[in-house]
Amino acid sequence: MMLEALKSLFENNVISEDIKASIEEAWAAKITENRQEVTAELREEFAQKYDHDKSVMAEAVEKMVEDRLGAEITEFADDRTKLAEARAKYHVAMRENADLLKNFVVAQLGKEVSELHEDQKAMSTKFGKLEEFVVEALAKEIAEFHEDKKDLAETKVRLIREAKKHLDTVKEKFVKNGAKVVENTVAKTLTKEIGQLKEDIDSARKNDFGRKLFETFQEEYTNSYLNEKSETAKLLKVVEVKDKQLAEAKATVEKTTKLVESKDLEFKKAQDTAKRKEVISELTAPLSKEQKEIMSDLLESVQTDNIQKQFDKYLPSVIDGNTPEKKKATLTEAKEVTGNKEESNVRNGASNSATDNVVDIRRLAGLK
Repeated sequence: MMLEALKSLFENNVISEDIKASIEEAWAAKITENRQEVTAELREEFAQKYDHDKSVMAEAVEKMVEDRLGAEITEFADDRTKLAEARAKYHVAMRENADLLKNFVVAQLGKEVSELHEDQKAMSTKFGKLEEFVVEALAKEIAEFHEDKKDLAETKVRLIREAKKHLDTVKEKFVKNGAKVVENTVAKTLTKEIGQLKEDIDSARKNDFGRKLFETFQEEYTNSYLNEKSETAKLLKVVEVKDKQLAEAKATVEKTTKLVESKDLEFKKAQDTAKRKEVISELTAPLSKEQKEIMSDLLESVQTDNIQKQFDKYLPSVIDGNTPEKKKATLTEAKEVTGNKEESNVRNGASNSATDNVVDIRRLAGLK
């Protein structure tokens, strides 16, 4: 009722603002005071309730702990007694079963040792077989390596033998074809050159005649108009002669020095070549002619110090090779160009005119 009355007063603006504020302050202070009183009463009530619950809980916990702890202690004592009995029984059982355990361990150990010995014997047997296999395989590989090495040497000898045959065939064809070409070329060139030579001889005769005329005129002119008997001219001539002799002496010394160096080099090369030929001749002396040729070709690019080693390497292949007889290349006179006067009828017929020209040139030149 009081709240409704105050509410109606506030709504109707019956009281002033100051009174209204005073009332609100008093109202708020009263509410705060009541709230504090209620809070204090509740705190006191809760504290009393907490103390009561705490004492009740402590009694209950203490009782529960005493009950459970008594049971646990009793159970622990029983377990301890049982453990002591079990330990005593274990010691008794261990004493009884020690001999059995010992016998079992000894039996198992003996069995394992026997198996170990058997494994060692089997392993030694396998190692022996493995060693035999390795030795056999290695011997087989070494034998194959020697066979391959021997086949390589034989192949090289065979290739050189076939190359010599092919070279002889090609050489024969080349000589046949080259003889024809050279014959025609020489005939044409010789005819042309002889004609040119005849013209050159005529020109040389004319030049020689003119030179003789000039020299005669020069000598006569010098004797008539130039007097070279003065002392200065004589000294100049002497100096000129000495300079010329000195230059000739220097040239001779240089030429002699170069000649000596070249002769020393040639002597060393000749000495090495002679030694190489001597060694090869001594090694290939027991061989046949064809075997000597093949062996010489094989040793051609080998150094002098390694000739003996390479000779021993290729000797079995050269001796074992079945070498057919070589066909000697037969060259006909009509296809061989040697520069001699003895030629075939074809060449003689082609060069008769050239020979006649040479005879005429020699006769015109005053040569017999």
